[in-house]
Amino acid sequence: MYLNNTCGTCDMSAINDPSVSSPAVAGAGPDAQGPSQTTHTQAVDETQIAVDNETSDEATSEVGGTSLADSIYNYRLENGRTYHRYKDGKYFYPNDDRESDRLGQLAVLTRLQVAARSFPPEICNIINFFLSLDGKLGLSPPNENDSQVKRVLDVGTGTGIWAVEVPPNVTFEVDDIEEPWLFGRPFDYIHSRMMTSGLSNWRQFIQTSFDNLNPGGYLELQEMDLMPQSDDGTLRPDAAIVKCFELLGQAAGALNHPFQNIPALVNILQEVGFEHVYIRKVKWPTNTWPKEEHHKTLGTWAHENCMAGIESWTIAPLTRGLGWRREEVQVLLIKVREEFRDRSIHAYWPW
Repeated sequence: MYLNNTCGTCDMSAINDPSVSSPAVAGAGPDAQGPSQTTHTQAVDETQIAVDNETSDEATSEVGGTSLADSIYNYRLENGRTYHRYKDGKYFYPNDDRESDRLGQLAVLTRLQVAARSFPPEICNIINFFLSLDGKLGLSPPNENDSQVKRVLDVGTGTGIWAVEVPPNVTFEVDDIEEPWLFGRPFDYIHSRMMTSGLSNWRQFIQTSFDNLNPGGYLELQEMDLMPQSDDGTLRPDAAIVKCFELLGQAAGALNHPFQNIPALVNILQEVGFEHVYIRKVKWPTNTWPKEEHHKTLGTWAHENCMAGIESWTIAPLTRGLGWRREEVQVLLIKVREEFRDRSIHAYWPW
């Protein structure tokens, strides 16, 4: 989803609110000074994915500002994982080596699938998005080779590996994106990815982004729906996968960081004043069940990422938000992982 009025920083700065995609892009228009009165929405969707019936029913993994205060490195230790101390408890997901390895585990896939584009291995943590976004960081015009974009803000930049590799003047800021923005100048492009449970107020974030864009700037949101789906009914309502993500949604809501209904962002973007809202919908298979090579490749990555990340996604929300014990979460995840390996379940994440 991209909007003409967006935010992210490279002059280039990357904001590292360690929070956490149907991409949406929106624009403010070249002469816009505030909310516009006319909007245009365009949506692009994928067709149903063909099933590969020629291989086994079990998936296999193929992919292997100012100085920070010392106190920010005094991480919170919980359930055997470490978490950010800044705004303690606000962000659900770990920051330890296991999570960093998951975010950076796609080097092999990077080399195999996009070797012709000569991306450095360090950028592999975002290769899944490259595969979905035509080899680009995003869909909005600032991602074109002839773009004249200057100041860029990346919200939720994660490890920041890609940002270090791309601009020579990148700066990183550890801050809370829901607090007032103190940047001295507006941006040409704001890029946000996988922030769905990292924000408690999406309208506020979108309005703040709009207010911090130059006229004609772009906002791009890449967000994934929480619940996997299937088009053929093979993901049953009583599946452990469904139960797990329903519980995750309940826990996030209890912690005041609910998972956002992604399609509802379109109306918010238009109400705030973005023009020319463009939505591209993509399906990420949960394993290698698709027949067509592109979706099989996406499934390879998505499966590996999920198997490595499912504990990171669930352990803090379920123990903090629903009062589960760590051992109860681990028992649930045994069945969840089993179903994610099952190629007869034709599930995917819509984003």
